Amino acid sequence: MTDKSQQDRVLIFDTTLRDGEQSPGATMTHAEKLEIAALLDEMGVDIIEAGFPIASEGDFKAVSEIARQTQDAVICGLARAQLPDIDRCWEAVKHAKKPRIHTFIGTSPLHRAIPNLDQDQMAERIHETVTHARNLCDNVQWSPMDATRTEEDYLCRVVEIAIKAGATTINIPDTVGYTAPRESADLIRMLIEKVPGADEIVFATHCHNDLGMATANSLAAVEAGARQIECTINGLGERAGNTALEEVVMALKVRNDIMPFRTEVDSTKIMNISRRVAAVSGFPVQFNKAIVGKNAFAHESGIHQDGMLKNAETFEIMRPEDVGLSATNLVMGKHSGRAALRAKLNELGFELGDNQLKDVFVRFKELADRKKEVYDDDLIALMRTATDPESDKLKLKSLKVVCGTEGPQQADIVMEIDGAEQSASKTGDGPVDAAFNAVKALVPHEARLQLYQVSAVTEGTDAQATVSVRLEEDGRIVTGQSANTDTVVASTLAYIHALNRLLMRREKTGSDRREISYKDVG
Repeated sequence: MTDKSQQDRVLIFDTTLRDGEQSPGATMTHAEKLEIAALLDEMGVDIIEAGFPIASEGDFKAVSEIARQTQDAVICGLARAQLPDIDRCWEAVKHAKKPRIHTFIGTSPLHRAIPNLDQDQMAERIHETVTHARNLCDNVQWSPMDATRTEEDYLCRVVEIAIKAGATTINIPDTVGYTAPRESADLIRMLIEKVPGADEIVFATHCHNDLGMATANSLAAVEAGARQIECTINGLGERAGNTALEEVVMALKVRNDIMPFRTEVDSTKIMNISRRVAAVSGFPVQFNKAIVGKNAFAHESGIHQDGMLKNAETFEIMRPEDVGLSATNLVMGKHSGRAALRAKLNELGFELGDNQLKDVFVRFKELADRKKEVYDDDLIALMRTATDPESDKLKLKSLKVVCGTEGPQQADIVMEIDGAEQSASKTGDGPVDAAFNAVKALVPHEARLQLYQVSAVTEGTDAQATVSVRLEEDGRIVTGQSANTDTVVASTLAYIHALNRLLMRREKTGSDRREISYKDVG
């Protein structure tokens, strides 16, 4: 086999903090963005797209802080093809050890109509804005949004203009997830062959998963000559999501025999960051998700289990340890101490400070009193619902639900609101509806429940239920999560968590409103 150090390197460009955060309800706090950026850098991601600096003051501050703190990765900010956007982007990323400006404009007939520019006017805009970006920064990426639906001749023309203006990376986005793998490869190959100067820059691919082909399209583009893949953790992103980082990294690693390319990503850190992104975004990973799903290394069929016992390679093409999964699932209980809990959490990829451990240990003991055995998945769920600064305004103190086979259910609730206890009693069509009505009686709002999702963490009647709640109010979308052995309690806690985030969003609206409307680059 070819020495991997001699293989062409594929750069991994992670846009979880930009394109991923644009998923409805996936907005992260400032502290969460800094944490995810640090994990991405530690994992060996080459470029981190940290945000869209002109979108809001919050975005600007997050990108700027990430730029200052990141040790190894290139820090990239996004900017529309407008000079104020580019200037704001540079102000945010300029303190990075390795800054990059990423500017874009929609080039397809549909997207050219949005700014009402003809082909020549758009070409002039591209030359002007890329030149301006390059005068500020020597690392400039340019994207023709909706490239896969742009006329071939015009795409060649504008790519050439961007290269001559100083772009060092040309990203080719499949903005609407329309392309198939053969088309993805043909497009990259055509640009490399036809555009003057194409051999002096890096071509990137940015694919969406609307038809379930994002990973296949990205890998096809690499085989055709692209050397940068834009992706997100867990495939998070607009609509059906983006190319999943874990999928392309492991595909290149496992099938290096037919795709002889290397990345610098430490795959053993994949599970940790996958779990963390799922927690802070409020987007749980589907059980059968490739690489990071709960069932990715589970075997229930008798034939499969027999084969696994004899030789793991019979039904596993990669080892769980390759993506950071523990080979064992040790059981914790009410007699387990703080040191054992810290060791187990470290094994699962969670590193806690003393104060964090103290809080988690209290909640672990409470869980252990309700459950005879606490499994790895129980601890992961516990970490997903760790308290954050947004949880201080509203707190659940007690909940009593009266259920019967006839008539409405009744919920009696006591909450702490801004430090003062208040109570309410409401009925509803089922225990969860009654509990939600009781919360709403104490915290009036007009938010619409967009999502209510319940899943069991482990098996058995004492299993924890993990609940996700998504609320929408006046364009603000927030997500709350919680886990508890009582499904009604878990539901109420998740609802309150979402309301805490909504209240914080209300407070920030005046100083941190998203002033512009924007769509993703791919």
